Amino acid sequence: MTLIPDLPGETPYAASVVEQGDLVLWLTRRDADATKRLAVLAPAGAPPAPVFSGEAGEIAGRTLLLCPADAGNAAALRDLLPWLRAQTLGLRTSAGFGDRLGLATPGHARAVRANPGIAPIYAQQSIRENVRTSRTAQQVMDAATWGVFEAGWRDGFGADGDHLKTPADADVMVAAGYTFFTIDPGEHVDDGAHTATYGELAGMVETLPWVDLDSSPADLRSRYLGRTIDVEGMALAFEDETLARAAAKYGRAVAHAVRMFRHLDAVNGERPWEMELSVDETETPTSHLEHLYIVSELRRLGVRWVSLAPRYVGRFEKGVDYIGDLDALRADLAGHAAIARAFGPYKLSLHSGSDKFSVYPLAAEVTGGVVHLKTAGTSMLTAQQAIAMTDPALFRQLYALAFERFAIDRASYHISADPARAPQIDELADADLPAVVDQFDARQMLHVTFGSAIMQYGPAMQAALRAHEETHYAALERHFDRHLAPFARHTT
Repeated sequence: MTLIPDLPGETPYAASVVEQGDLVLWLTRRDADATKRLAVLAPAGAPPAPVFSGEAGEIAGRTLLLCPADAGNAAALRDLLPWLRAQTLGLRTSAGFGDRLGLATPGHARAVRANPGIAPIYAQQSIRENVRTSRTAQQVMDAATWGVFEAGWRDGFGADGDHLKTPADADVMVAAGYTFFTIDPGEHVDDGAHTATYGELAGMVETLPWVDLDSSPADLRSRYLGRTIDVEGMALAFEDETLARAAAKYGRAVAHAVRMFRHLDAVNGERPWEMELSVDETETPTSHLEHLYIVSELRRLGVRWVSLAPRYVGRFEKGVDYIGDLDALRADLAGHAAIARAFGPYKLSLHSGSDKFSVYPLAAEVTGGVVHLKTAGTSMLTAQQAIAMTDPALFRQLYALAFERFAIDRASYHISADPARAPQIDELADADLPAVVDQFDARQMLHVTFGSAIMQYGPAMQAALRAHEETHYAALERHFDRHLAPFARHTT
């Protein structure tokens, strides 16, 4: 290990120490207030390159720079150390980790290290989440940069601009250096087609944006009707009605995905990037025939994608395990995985994937590891549980806010929580508070009110977690080991 000088009142993160040319760099934590700074040791009289901003001094005949962990120094670090730049992950078994407080990446990295073969996405946040947390895409990327540096993670990671709905959304993520772009065409999916009559479907198909689809109703029928596609023993054949239903339901979503792909292809230029398509946040499941329609049309129109998130059978609610028939889900996943192998290969993506512990072994097995797990809110819940362990008074405030804000904040979520079933905080001793986060109703209430919690208590939450950093990181490692271990046995 490279020796670094002892700095009074500072604790170094040993995993972060790196020699780069004539520089030695590491992250250090000021004991008095838990402030983290970048330390740069350079030859005497030589300004470090690239240029870092900070307090300059001398130690042991060398120049020492102590730099704030800010955006400018994060960018300089990425310029200097290639493993701090987001990469594409391809078809490797992967997992995304949302980090709404900007403090979780070292804990995530611990869990990934314990489960070799999982390719991580450490920077992941949607435009919706950025609005609710008052953060920018660049701030999310910079937090991941510092976390990756602190953890000494040098095996590559991705950055996911999640649930992108417009070209302007995509531009923000491209500018911040993201490499993985999740297109959400949910507003263009017509769930009414799921139950429409055949006569209604015919009218819906006629009004699709055929110019954007470079097709026509007659061309559509000639491409799909009268043929059977064998996919690993599964015979897939459209009839007039099932084809009309698939096109009416997803035709506009396909056209939107094409527009977004072409825009991303233009603005990324020669820079490597990859796209995921997500149709999971819809009311009705994606049938195997509808999956076939989506990917056949995307491929015809020149779209490239690395993963697809259908809407599976059953309920993937936020923060809790799968609700539904696991045998039916296994069959559903197996069919989607077979189509993904035949028409790709590309990964199946599990959205709202947090805490679906009964699903992970099934998904890992039927996909053979060609799968992406997307989590987000569960890291925030783990942070709140760490706060319950170490700062009961603050947790009681967060929990009271969840009751206050739940009716409003739940509006954009499909969840089953009932505040009447949640534990009443005034009846609980401090020692009982961590278990509250695992109770179904309380967990979903805390999950959906994350934005309100951050707006009102964000600085206090961050201070509590920094003061008890090891408790926070250890909780994340334990929790995500449960997520990743089933996939680590089937990695690609």
